Amino acid sequence: MGSQGGFGQSKEFLDLIKSIGEARSKAEEDRIVIREIETLKRRISEPDIPKRKMKEYIIRLLYVEMLGHDASFGYIHAVKMTHDDNLLSKRTGYLAVTLFLNDDHDLIILIVNTIQKDLKSDNYLVVCAALNAVCRLINDETIPAVLPLVVELLSHSKEAVRKKAVMALHSFHRKSPSSVSHLVSNFRKRLCDNDPGVMGATLCPLFDLINDDPTPFKDLVVSFVSILKQVAEHRLPKSYDYHQMPAPFVQIKLLKLLALLGSGDKPASEHMYTVIGDIIRKGDSSSNIGNAILYESIRCISSIYPNPKLLEAAADVIAKFLKSDSHNLKYMGIDALGRLIKLSPLIAEQHQLAVIDCLEDPDDTLKRKTFELLYKMTKSSNVEVIVDRMIEYMISISDDHYKTYIASRCVELAEQFAPSNHWFIQTMNKVFEHAGDLVNIKVAHNLMRLIAEGFGEDDDAAYSQLRSSAVESYLRIIGEPKLPSGFLQVICWVLGEYGTADGKHSASYITGKLCDMAEAYSNDEIVKAYAITALTKIYAFEIAAGRKVDMLSECQSLVEELLASHSTDLQQRAYELQAVIGLDARAVEAILPHDASCEDIEVIVNFNIFLCHLKINNVFTMLIYNT
Repeated sequence: MGSQGGFGQSKEFLDLIKSIGEARSKAEEDRIVIREIETLKRRISEPDIPKRKMKEYIIRLLYVEMLGHDASFGYIHAVKMTHDDNLLSKRTGYLAVTLFLNDDHDLIILIVNTIQKDLKSDNYLVVCAALNAVCRLINDETIPAVLPLVVELLSHSKEAVRKKAVMALHSFHRKSPSSVSHLVSNFRKRLCDNDPGVMGATLCPLFDLINDDPTPFKDLVVSFVSILKQVAEHRLPKSYDYHQMPAPFVQIKLLKLLALLGSGDKPASEHMYTVIGDIIRKGDSSSNIGNAILYESIRCISSIYPNPKLLEAAADVIAKFLKSDSHNLKYMGIDALGRLIKLSPLIAEQHQLAVIDCLEDPDDTLKRKTFELLYKMTKSSNVEVIVDRMIEYMISISDDHYKTYIASRCVELAEQFAPSNHWFIQTMNKVFEHAGDLVNIKVAHNLMRLIAEGFGEDDDAAYSQLRSSAVESYLRIIGEPKLPSGFLQVICWVLGEYGTADGKHSASYITGKLCDMAEAYSNDEIVKAYAITALTKIYAFEIAAGRKVDMLSECQSLVEELLASHSTDLQQRAYELQAVIGLDARAVEAILPHDASCEDIEVIVNFNIFLCHLKINNVFTMLIYNT
């Protein structure tokens, strides 16, 4: 097979690794691996293969699998290697099977006995290898076969074994909680283990248990606080430091646990305030891991019973995050602020400008997170600034799904916090213009209803001002190209209802605009239907006011076109317009009372009365006409 290279591997194996690393394309890499598979299939089936060579073949099979190819022809050889008495071979076999197999693979049954035997071994390295396999390969059906052995290992003299035994029980809990429900006291005991590694491993199953139901574990608050204080004060060996931070991952897990136990519990939370405050005060914001601990501290503060001093300290940390040049730290700041805003809205006000500036950041993920926070921060005093920036952001993105979502949020905030009628109308115009037909048609209907009903005021002048503002804005917009259909429907409805109401614009001017729009959007039947109905309303209003109706030539052409339309709806509306023009003021007022869009509909129960109404008016279509 060639001379041996470094680390006891053959030159052939080293050449394989080199050729894979130097492959210039996936296709070239695949050819190399396929050639290797053929070689291994041939070699691995040879009789009396030396253990050293078989170990290398198994390792080469790992490379094959990691590169996305099937090495199942060699799985059985990996299983056999777990039976080997040689420690290096056994560990190689266990490594391979944990990567090759899953816990429901057919070959698992062949290694359960081996695992049982190895868990009893005098060599702790063999025991550790078996425990690694237990975590990965033992399923809920085979848990009873190894559970007593694993529990016994919790008292092993070697800390590495105790730690892996805890990890194995944790994996059992995740796969079958009922199988280890009687072992909760064992986790509590390991929390007091002399080795920090075992204690740290125990925090993981305790977190899952407390996350399911924190009530039975409230008594552990004092213990967790004590451990966290010891860790923060550098009482653990230096080997647990990471970037000069004392056991940071243990600190983070403890903060998560305290957040669960202190949620809505004032007495429990009061035990935590001092240690959390110390962690924030001593926090190191110069490293990623230091910032991670600070962020987790803020999450904990936002979950436990509120404390004013801790909220203030958290706000100071958030300010540093938001001012950072790092996208990641800004994201953390936005997320943390979103958590604290529920407890103290004033914190959000202090950082409003910094949050808005995050919309200028090129990072899309940060922008989206910022958008969500701005939505939560909005109120009457800042709605104009925030919604305007949201609309600017909406214009800049190309994702239609997300643009639709932003548009709906802008509409929601505008309806809820609009400082004035004029601003509301202008904001709706921008949303419709830039989000187009992505805006839900219900938004158009709601806008028409709000213009008709106002915002709940009893002031007639406010009503008139709102409607006049809408008319003026739509007359400016109506000539712009490629307006969305939903927006055009709103424009037609408003011009039909209120276009001539304030006397600023003549009927001929408004009807001319409507006809121009119907011609410009001749392919949109709904817009044409709204336009012809708006013409009907305007002419009805003129007749009811006793004024002579002179239909413009372009309007007459539109009516003639629609009378010959293939659409029965457009035909009916055109006939209705003709019928209205032929009526007197009294009949028109009865059929189309001005500004009655919000009036209750009168239901005619008696059919004879209904027929009488039809005969009197002589325009049956108008009786079913309701906009």
